[in-house]
Amino acid sequence: MKSFITYPINSDFSIHNIPFGVAVFNKEYIACCTRIGDMVIDLATLYDYGFFDEIEGLNENVFEAYTLNEFIELGKPVTTAVRLKIQELLDEHSSLAEDEKTIQECFYNVDQVKMMMPVHIPNYTDFYSSIEHATNVGKMFRDPANALLPNWRHLPVGYHGRASSIVISGTAIHRPNGQMKPADQPKPIFGATKQLDFELEMAFIINKNTEMGESISTADAEDAIFGMVLFNDWSARDIQSWEYVPLGPFLGKNFGSSVSPWVVTLEALEPFRTATPVQEPEVLDYLKFTGDKNFDINLEVYLQPENGAENLICKSNFKLMYWNMAQQLAHHTINGCNIEVGDMYASGTISGEEPGSFGSMLELTWRGEKPLQLNNGEERKFIQDHDTVIMRGYAEKGDIRIGFGEVSGTIIPSK
Repeated sequence: MKSFITYPINSDFSIHNIPFGVAVFNKEYIACCTRIGDMVIDLATLYDYGFFDEIEGLNENVFEAYTLNEFIELGKPVTTAVRLKIQELLDEHSSLAEDEKTIQECFYNVDQVKMMMPVHIPNYTDFYSSIEHATNVGKMFRDPANALLPNWRHLPVGYHGRASSIVISGTAIHRPNGQMKPADQPKPIFGATKQLDFELEMAFIINKNTEMGESISTADAEDAIFGMVLFNDWSARDIQSWEYVPLGPFLGKNFGSSVSPWVVTLEALEPFRTATPVQEPEVLDYLKFTGDKNFDINLEVYLQPENGAENLICKSNFKLMYWNMAQQLAHHTINGCNIEVGDMYASGTISGEEPGSFGSMLELTWRGEKPLQLNNGEERKFIQDHDTVIMRGYAEKGDIRIGFGEVSGTIIPSK
């Protein structure tokens, strides 16, 4: 495929991608959109012009909306048909290529729009599915010889997080306050976290509602997953380490998470399927699956100090996940937990085996013992005020490249 819209060979938003998002156009109205190269396309106006008339099930203009929820709830027969139709329209030989009026009214340079949260998120779950990350944390906080807890290889560990504080890329994050218990203090103290961290994650978004009592099998899980985004699960390590026993993360996590604005569909990621790592011991029947369920997605993290340059501090890959998305959703629902359209499920920190692939400052600096050296001469044990963390992700195979753009967030002082 080749588009009549030109873009660099390394663009995240090739004709093979066709992601979905929500944007403010002309500072006047909000609508669902897609992107190719540096052009953002107003899908609501395309619909009004009749370009999607042939698609069964798309009976009203669901693109005239502040979120993608109504669109993705139509299900994959409709959303996949829309994506394929957009690819057809963007082809260099399509009739749209010569339709200057439609192009003028529906196509905007990325600098002319403001991206919004792509979905309304009713519920958010964060998993803990990288064996390398879980092992590193276990070595630091528990027993280096027995880093993984007894349940870790038997089920996808997770917890329910706070959906209301998930924000779009570019939103500033206030340094959180809370209780901490320094090792040299007899009592807990209160104040702003001194160990603010990022977590390199990805998240998938649900396209259906289920009733209480229903479960979703690993075989059916991907039919319920519309697509994926980059996800930065900000963490206050000193607050978290004091509070997390016995019930897990609370104030150390719920102050903010950042997501990328473009939702990349599983259909776009199809060429990048790869095998899930070998799982030992054998999992229970409801967690068994067939086929390649992981995806080969390159991930990078940059730290940019105030008025400074970006520093590449981590290179990892989503294919390393021990527990795949199908298993995560199957486990989440096996007890009859109902899911909702727009639900977001994050992977947990994505770390590799090498130090340069560790997906958090906690691991990269080994709890502050090995500070990172930045290219301006400064060093970092954790994230400081006015630092910006930028995450990027892309998949590449032959001449096909699919990217997620980026998710960024800047830390500002506590209120």
